[in-house]
Amino acid sequence: MIRASLSRNLDSIRERIRAAALRAGRDPAEITLVVVTKSVSIDVFPVLRELGIQDIGENRVHALVERRAAFPASFRWHLIGSLQRNKVGDALPAADLIHSMDSLRLAEKIQEVAIRQDRTVDVLLEVNASGESTKHGLAPGELPACVDRVLSLDRLRLAGLMTMASVAEDPEETRPTFRRLAELHRAEGRRVGKGRLGPHLSMGMSQDFEVAIEEGATLVRIGTACFEPGE
Repeated sequence: MIRASLSRNLDSIRERIRAAALRAGRDPAEITLVVVTKSVSIDVFPVLRELGIQDIGENRVHALVERRAAFPASFRWHLIGSLQRNKVGDALPAADLIHSMDSLRLAEKIQEVAIRQDRTVDVLLEVNASGESTKHGLAPGELPACVDRVLSLDRLRLAGLMTMASVAEDPEETRPTFRRLAELHRAEGRRVGKGRLGPHLSMGMSQDFEVAIEEGATLVRIGTACFEPGE
């Protein structure tokens, strides 16, 4: 039952990703589906693997650590939730990509721990592109200075930008937020060199990922649309 519903849902999502990319004149292969598994049992992971899922997103560090330990070589693991500085030591060995680096203090802590652990860390800078006071992330005006500082930290590899849009009944209401992040990405790419900024825009979730893709998303974080209630 779980496999059948997951397969159906994933087929639908993949088709919607493809259609949104084509509407925007993009190659669907540019977009990576990150399946967010915060609300599902670990028993679902073998099914996800069988159905071709390669990228898993977790909100909480402890869940990321536990689930990666259970499936160490099966997926690419994304930390998409807020990262507290006291959790950095646990997060770095478990996360292939950290989406939520939202301050210089956090960047410098990641650098410090990465030196101690002798690793290089792939990160996205989280930007509050909607301007909401309840959202995490850098203000757009803070981005240039933060990009410059992150590029100077030799254990951090900047992979792009991330944002969270407002929850809206009409997905079109999220378009200005996604468009703003894409504009910031282009501007910073011109300023420092696109290759140095990184290619990724992590934006869009179950309710608005098609709009995000139309505005340039390369990573879409989808949980609810993948799983039927109770799974």
